[in-house]
Amino acid sequence: FEHYLARRNIYWTATANAKSAFRITGSACGRWPLTWIYAARAAAIARLDTLYGHDRYSLGMTRALLVGDTAMLERVWADDFRRTGTYHALVISGLHLTLLTGWFLFFLRIVTASVGWSLAATSLVAWFYTALAGGGAPIARAAAGLTLYLAGRCLFRQPRVLNLLAAVAIGYLVIDPDSLFDASFQLSFLSVAMIGAVAAPLLERTLDPYARGMKRLGNERWDPQLSPPVAALRVEMRLLADTLYFALRLPRAVTLALLDFGARGVFYGASLLVVSAVVQAGLMLPMIAYFHRISVSGLTANLLIVPCMDAVVLIGFAAVLTGWQWLAALAAFPLGWARSIAAFHARFEPPIRLADPPAWLVAAFLAGLVCLWIAMQLPRRRWQLLLASPWLTCLGLLVAQPFQPSFEPGHLEVTTLDVGQGDGLLVASPLGHFMLVDAGGFPVFGKKRPTRPPIDIGEEVISPYLFHRGIQRVDTIVATHAHEDHIGGLRAVIENFRPRELWTGAFPEAEPWTSLRAWIESRGVKIVAPKAGARFEWDGVDIRVLSPPPGYEPAEQAKNNDSLVLRLALGSRSILLTGDVERQMEAVMVESNLVEPTDILKLAHHGSRTSSTEEFLDAARPRWAVVSAGYLNLFHHPHPQVMERLAARGVEVWRTDTQGQVRMLTDGRRAWRIEAFHTLTAPASRRLAF
Repeated sequence: FEHYLARRNIYWTATANAKSAFRITGSACGRWPLTWIYAARAAAIARLDTLYGHDRYSLGMTRALLVGDTAMLERVWADDFRRTGTYHALVISGLHLTLLTGWFLFFLRIVTASVGWSLAATSLVAWFYTALAGGGAPIARAAAGLTLYLAGRCLFRQPRVLNLLAAVAIGYLVIDPDSLFDASFQLSFLSVAMIGAVAAPLLERTLDPYARGMKRLGNERWDPQLSPPVAALRVEMRLLADTLYFALRLPRAVTLALLDFGARGVFYGASLLVVSAVVQAGLMLPMIAYFHRISVSGLTANLLIVPCMDAVVLIGFAAVLTGWQWLAALAAFPLGWARSIAAFHARFEPPIRLADPPAWLVAAFLAGLVCLWIAMQLPRRRWQLLLASPWLTCLGLLVAQPFQPSFEPGHLEVTTLDVGQGDGLLVASPLGHFMLVDAGGFPVFGKKRPTRPPIDIGEEVISPYLFHRGIQRVDTIVATHAHEDHIGGLRAVIENFRPRELWTGAFPEAEPWTSLRAWIESRGVKIVAPKAGARFEWDGVDIRVLSPPPGYEPAEQAKNNDSLVLRLALGSRSILLTGDVERQMEAVMVESNLVEPTDILKLAHHGSRTSSTEEFLDAARPRWAVVSAGYLNLFHHPHPQVMERLAARGVEVWRTDTQGQVRMLTDGRRAWRIEAFHTLTAPASRRLAF
């Protein structure tokens, strides 16, 4: 996260009390051109607040679409757009820039401005809008490409898409080489490359000649100058016009004009469909790598939603410039249509989530793209199909994914994921089946109106790691208790990995569990609430339940002592997963003689002083302990008193807040192997035997 902020020139973060006032020191700051631009941006936002003050949805969407302000864009509004592959329509990008500058250039030519001045003014407007929209990388790259294109037109050059794309890419990589590894950079350049290298040549050989041939159908002298298939279609269209004349008694000129307009519209729509399909196929690899999803309904959703958003941009800017309320109300109509279209497609979008492909398939896919580009240059269709077949094969493998997930056969693995101030552990059996213990989340403050960060740990932290391991199915998910920092990501991981069973601790019959349980059962997941004394065999791993005890009834609100405590053992090696139990329940387990010596102890309640008592540690006698806690967390976990108790007993502690993810493996006989991985440093691993 520090690296992410630094790449955006953010080096300090601060917090303020809700009642404190900000004090600006100094009389002026910044540069005067940017001051003017941001004053215009602030004025545009203020105008939108006035126009859409009564409609929070339209306000949040138009602020994001027109000036790139996403502060009011709620995640739930964009979920359907993400699922249908149309989220790009909500983000200011080259599409918006091209639309606005195209209309601006058209206006200048209408008022008879010279070509040179029109192109220069359009380029300046493009860069002004780029700065007004926040200067994000996608729109800045589009402005650079547009400037090169307009400069070429001024010099009477015919710009080639791939040359133009390469020039912009090289320029950006010279300035910032790290941008090569930025997802936005890869997606934007690869999409344009697919259009220039594949879609354009494909359309030039198939649909474009027919679309051009539909102009002026009544002019028969054009027929000999066209290819025989196009000329034959023109003849058929004229015969159809004669048929309509005799059937409907419409003038022949009117029927020809209608057929001309309709045929070109059909070919234009078909061309958009081809371009959309080519771009989606070309972007399939990065979409899987970064977002682990592909969109099935994106082809038709894009054809309908993109024109709606284009209308919103044009009418919305007119409303901002004029301040007319009726224009703002008019812009809300296509915005609502786009929302309905996305929701309609989302209902039929299958929940397809894909794991990371192996490295060899990534290399083969990229090589296949080169072969596909070469195929588009060849005249014979036979050679085109031959060279395109490797890429098509890789495309099929990316979707089918007939690959085994990453695990070590014959070993029990427990990985404590770095989920911040919460719990999330991945357990892999010796035969390659998987269990997830807790799904992360954030501590929730406030009972009446609890505050939650706009981050789903299950979707954005746990799921990407599992997908990275090639895991597409988790057999069992364990929710130790009903606190948000343990079940906050539960919906996402259930949706993504479709478990057969959900094991729970003692959950109170209250919200949010009751509604969540109904949703889980609707997904066909069996809910099991095991009690102390229960025992399971799982691919050679002995699983024993130590808590909650039989007859334990939870209070109205979830408590730490509701936690499900599990002991996992393979051969002579074991690990104890304690959830968030506190000293009272630890005492019950000790008094019931359920706590046996164990190799590794997952510290209860993130290392809080309310847990890990001396009596419990003496009974468990761990050699190592692992604690899941957030970096610089507000609770100061793990507590110094707990660390002192562990140090007095010679227990070595592994911490996610300082060491990152902790991975523990054993074959059940000789050794535990423990690896800690920190994302900002080199991986560090140690082999520990006893």
